[in-house]
Amino acid sequence: MAVAALSSLPAKFAEHLADVVVQVEEFATTEQLQAVGLTDRWHLTGLYEGRPLHERSVMDTAEMPPMVSLFRQPLLAEWRETGVRWADLIRHVVIHEIGHHFGLSDDDMHALEDQAD
Repeated sequence: MAVAALSSLPAKFAEHLADVVVQVEEFATTEQLQAVGLTDRWHLTGLYEGRPLHERSVMDTAEMPPMVSLFRQPLLAEWRETGVRWADLIRHVVIHEIGHHFGLSDDDMHALEDQAD
């Protein structure tokens, strides 16, 4: 479903995603939670880790690839609590996290989500 969400993005975005790694974990690590100011592992459904495109330079070398992590247990909990379609929830989280890769605002991310429908 994450791959389908990425595939739904307009070409101008998709062409800049080749180096982004998408992974699924049960929960965020303590370090990941601390990085975003959270303590409850149930409150983080997805996370972008990496340097956004607009902050990169050709001088940057030997960096780890940007990564989008989806956290399965918190996603399942949100899905059960909200009743949102599972595919729609995954798509929303993936697009939001990919938005960070592009340095987009929340409004821009919502517009991208609407555009990718």
